[in-house]
Amino acid sequence: MAGVSLKCGDCGALLRSVDEAQQHAELTSHSNFSESTEAVLNLVCTTCAKPCRSKTETDLHTKRTGHTEFVDKTAEAVKPISLEVPKSVTDCANASTSHSEEMVVPEVDKKLLEELEAMGFPTARAIRALHYSVFSSSGNASLEATINWIVEHENDCDIDQMPLIPVNTKVEAPKPSLTPEELKAKQQELREKARKKKEEEEKRMEREREKERIRVGKELLEAKRIEEENERKRILALRKAEKEEERRAREKIRQKLEEDKAERRRKLGLPPEDPSAVKPSAPVVEEKKSSLPVRPATKAEQMRECLRSLKQNHKDDDAKVKRAFQTLLTYVGNVVRNPAEEKFRKIRLSNQSFHERVGALQGGIEFLELCGFEKIEGGEFLLIPRDKVDMAVLNSAGAELDSAIKNPFFGVL
Repeated sequence: MAGVSLKCGDCGALLRSVDEAQQHAELTSHSNFSESTEAVLNLVCTTCAKPCRSKTETDLHTKRTGHTEFVDKTAEAVKPISLEVPKSVTDCANASTSHSEEMVVPEVDKKLLEELEAMGFPTARAIRALHYSVFSSSGNASLEATINWIVEHENDCDIDQMPLIPVNTKVEAPKPSLTPEELKAKQQELREKARKKKEEEEKRMEREREKERIRVGKELLEAKRIEEENERKRILALRKAEKEEERRAREKIRQKLEEDKAERRRKLGLPPEDPSAVKPSAPVVEEKKSSLPVRPATKAEQMRECLRSLKQNHKDDDAKVKRAFQTLLTYVGNVVRNPAEEKFRKIRLSNQSFHERVGALQGGIEFLELCGFEKIEGGEFLLIPRDKVDMAVLNSAGAELDSAIKNPFFGVL
């Protein structure tokens, strides 16, 4: 049974006819061909009617144009072929073996050639594309088919070499090229397709950017929510600590009153109250617990402990302590309101007013250091560097000072 294709024994290419085998031999110098029952595919694009000879060509066409629908017309083109050469052809071949065949440049459509050259394609590349696109498009040479052939073969090593064929080779005359009006319409159609494809790509990119903006927005909202939740918990913990401190202060005052009452009864010679009526001295145990050294965990707790220590170290002079708290609040507030002004970020330790109000009190300078002030110039000044101004720390310091000033039970224990 005769085969339906010819297979090159050197590279494995499947060829549809003896003529294609001859052209393949001219281009590659391969000469080992055999009949094959494997058919060359004829897959036609339903959108632009471009024929494809293999699955690889359909994949390339889909990637380049986006067309995905193909009709298989392989069965229509399958015809048995044979390597047996007709006698007349053999006689002609034998008669011509005495001299080498003359090679010439193939004839192509001059108008299409001029159009390709006007687009910037080299002459050799344009002629080669026009010549071979005739065979790849079933003898129908067109501007679109020629450009498609150039795109598919632009990486060929001989793409810019002038094609040559035997002088006696019969090439099917190309069909008439498009009229100027048809050419303009075709060019407009190609431009419109390119524009639509670009618009679709831009819309796709815009959708991707919108998705990214939404994702980033959600992450920012979640981060803000977590930050607000942490701030709420911190404020609740601060209020709880203040209430606990007030409760312990009241308990200590109540216990002091009970002791004074018992002392007055003793001086008056009255019997002491019934011990069963006296509440258990639980606050004494609590007093021992509160006297244990506990290292504050946060900067706000360190500031609160520093202010508490300052008040306890000077508990005999409430006016001086309150004036120190108000002075510290003024320094902190000036820095918060004017972080760029160095005069508000720098304090001379030898200043008499500062020394009397803050410097002379144990714990005053330590509180400023917790706020970010650093000793410079041999300890003569306190300064917060501009790049180290932490508004969160300063706001916490202001809150602690405000609480210490307004809370009458602050630092009693």
